[in-house]
Amino acid sequence: MLTTLFSDPVSGSLGLLAAVLAAVYLLLVWRQPRRSRPARQPKRRSRPVRQPKRRSRPVREPENWILVDGSNVMHWQDNAPHLVPVQRVIEQLTALGYTPGVVFDANAGWKLMGRYLHDGDFAQLLGLEKRQVLVVSKGTQADPFLLDTAKDFDARIVTNDRFRDWAEKYPKVMEKGFLIRGEMRAGKAWLSGLEAAQGVP
Repeated sequence: MLTTLFSDPVSGSLGLLAAVLAAVYLLLVWRQPRRSRPARQPKRRSRPVRQPKRRSRPVREPENWILVDGSNVMHWQDNAPHLVPVQRVIEQLTALGYTPGVVFDANAGWKLMGRYLHDGDFAQLLGLEKRQVLVVSKGTQADPFLLDTAKDFDARIVTNDRFRDWAEKYPKVMEKGFLIRGEMRAGKAWLSGLEAAQGVP
């Protein structure tokens, strides 16, 4: 075989050239720097989407209504119309944990200040919300409205009126404790038998 290879100079030259090229290729491959693999980026953990906090609605305390016969109470001091007795009754009811609602006859403003006073006027004078005061319309009796409202709200009434003319239609006026009597004592309102509302120390 060796004899054959050297006896053909052309074939020998081609074989030698192929061998040299192969050696050069291998050398270049060996010297080529290895490509470094790209560093793996750490996976970012997605933050959980924060849900907006729901604001809980404030729990509204139950309103323990007690109605005030304003046209009656305003005569508790010297048997003459004054706003002070009504103010003192409101203060006492509020201190005991009740929500006062005051009802006046249409002429109450004339008796107190010589002019008509509407709901908003009395509310401002008494330091109450407008919803807590009602002046009945002219020509309308306050008594049946007061008694109807007390029935609807299951409320008692501060008054020295006995409502005897209405006892048949409103038998509750005969129940003990439904009508709360009172008077002025040393500049303060005294209310007969009224204790603090439930849950009030």
